[in-house]
Amino acid sequence: MEIDLDRVALPPMHLPPGYRWQPWVPAHLERHAIAKWMSFRAELDSQVFPCLGTLEGCRRLMGEISRQKHFVAPATWLLVYQPEPLAPSDDCGIIQGVQRNRRLGAIQNVGVVPQHRNLGLGRSLVLQCLDGFRRRGMRRVLLEVTSENRAAVTLYQAIGFRVIKTVLKTVEVGKLATA
Repeated sequence: MEIDLDRVALPPMHLPPGYRWQPWVPAHLERHAIAKWMSFRAELDSQVFPCLGTLEGCRRLMGEISRQKHFVAPATWLLVYQPEPLAPSDDCGIIQGVQRNRRLGAIQNVGVVPQHRNLGLGRSLVLQCLDGFRRRGMRRVLLEVTSENRAAVTLYQAIGFRVIKTVLKTVEVGKLATA
């Protein structure tokens, strides 16, 4: 899917009470990896991309993404939930961005931990990421999504993404991991 940032007015972004943004900091790679794993480990995406189904795979993937020459830190975020100022916090959402060329960005992963879903957090993550790409001068942004993930496809289309290409991949779907 693709969005043309010059042709789409991005809607305002709002986080529910208790949620806050944590910008990319290399020292937080482990936090990103854990939130990624918690978001994807029991999802179809972990069957399509097995690295998403294990914590070690998510660590490796986060390391590979963040070490890329064209990693876009302003498009990479960790979403944190802390219901009260002195309460413990939970890392509950992630998104990463890389630059494909001077004007083209690519979203690598959008993940929200299951117990924090259906609050508009995925939408907020994408909008925050798109703003980071726009601030870096990129005009178009791509992402890949599993077509069976209807909620994600609907979300991306509502923001302004359009389907530009469909790739079929045969996956032997077994029992999804739950631990």
